[in-house]
Amino acid sequence: MTELPRTFEPATRDSTGAIMTKPLNLALQGGGAHGAFAWGVLDALLEDGRIAIDGLSATSAGAMNAVVYAYGKMRAGHDGAREHLDRFWAAISRAGESVSPIRRTPFDDWLKAFGLNDGISYHLFDAVTRTLSPYQFNPFNLNPLREVLTEIVDFDELKRCTCTKLRLCATNVRTGRPRIFTNEEMSADVVLASACLPMLFQAVEIESEAYWDGGYIGNPAIYPLIYDTDTPDVLIVHINPIVRPGTPRNAPEIYNRINEISFNSSLMREMRAIAFVTKMVDDGWLKEEFRGRLKRIYMHAIRCDEAMSAFSVASKFETDERFLSRLKTMGREAAAGWLGASYQRIGKESSVDIREAYL
Repeated sequence: MTELPRTFEPATRDSTGAIMTKPLNLALQGGGAHGAFAWGVLDALLEDGRIAIDGLSATSAGAMNAVVYAYGKMRAGHDGAREHLDRFWAAISRAGESVSPIRRTPFDDWLKAFGLNDGISYHLFDAVTRTLSPYQFNPFNLNPLREVLTEIVDFDELKRCTCTKLRLCATNVRTGRPRIFTNEEMSADVVLASACLPMLFQAVEIESEAYWDGGYIGNPAIYPLIYDTDTPDVLIVHINPIVRPGTPRNAPEIYNRINEISFNSSLMREMRAIAFVTKMVDDGWLKEEFRGRLKRIYMHAIRCDEAMSAFSVASKFETDERFLSRLKTMGREAAAGWLGASYQRIGKESSVDIREAYL
């Protein structure tokens, strides 16, 4: 495991010797197996010990990280959260040995000459999912993620969690609106709804409504953290690159970039609204009687666009232990860098320029 570089100030302790923490909300994006990057970020923040996570708004793979973190935290504190996240991603790797579409064959080197670098099994899988719906190729609605989730998390117990405010986003298929699920609503179905890619899985029905992946409408949704917590600081853990150099040329690259743009679009819109409200507050545009009604938000971000851009769309289905561990290490290093550069700004100011980064 990569050790965190201690380039920042040591933790402040109170009179009893306990580490004094700063509250922080986390917003976790989805991105398939790339969610292991956020696993690394969480692991680093927990190991450091100076962050008290108040609320978690999450989508898709981010939702899985969120519920596993919250359950582990309520069971055994920071160490429990780290242990449960480790167990979850190890279980994902084991499950992927039998169901992942990434299977290398002797034809793979030949395919690279045509710009197809992801393996023949993935391209066959991709062709099937673009031709047949999940109601056709998976009529029994099998989803190995359900077994992994229920193996790690007792959802009946998680509903009683009070140490972390969970807000998971899914897209209502009928209305096209976001549905934010809270702690008392947690279930395996809720997490699977948040992670339901419509070309891979049948829509998840909850209370007679069908849901697809929350990334279409909130990846992740920021507003629940503003409305439902008292903590003013929000750290976004990015999985999908916002900036990608060059123009995609082959079909998988084009499809991947379209997904990245669409899955980042809702976040861009929210950040524009946050920037507008922040300017109203900072520039004194509000009448005195209204100033206390708007919450001042401090935004932070962990992004690795250049590194994440190096991975193909197929790698979002890659569950090899070495690949997941590599992403975890990347997340840990990114979190360590952010702590070193931005920890002292928590509670005081944003560490990301919203207009430059998002607008």
